Amino acid sequence: MPEPSVPATDDPGQGVAERSTAQMMRGDLASAALGIEVLAVSPGAATVAMAVRDDMVNGWGLCHGGLVATLADTAFAVACNSRGRVTVAAGFDVSFLEPGRAGDRLVADAREVALRGRSGLYDVTVRREADGAVLAEFRGRSRATGEVNPAAAD
Repeated sequence: MPEPSVPATDDPGQGVAERSTAQMMRGDLASAALGIEVLAVSPGAATVAMAVRDDMVNGWGLCHGGLVATLADTAFAVACNSRGRVTVAAGFDVSFLEPGRAGDRLVADAREVALRGRSGLYDVTVRREADGAVLAEFRGRSRATGEVNPAAAD
């Protein structure tokens, strides 16, 4: 998976976000298999994208909801791990608003809503890139494990 594409900056938080994302995504074989790419990352935020392939649609020719949720979950994971602490999902809810289809490119934007101690709350919007239509809204709850991503200290 390619390294995240983000602007160069002297902000140490941005550097931590970039290094933490690169480290995490190197081991994320599920996202790699789906062709999910990180477009941008900053502390508490991320944008990822995925092209819907023919093998990602259900019997009605619509993108499988589980794969839309996976795209959103990847954006959530990048955002909540962007501060250099190893963080996992404590749960999420997703609402599907419109279907995607083979050939669509989907973009998921994650943003931190709240961070208190080891717990976080993140919202992710999944859109179809071509027309900006919102396909899904996702709310994720995170929990930091207490470990530091070793790449964050580089």
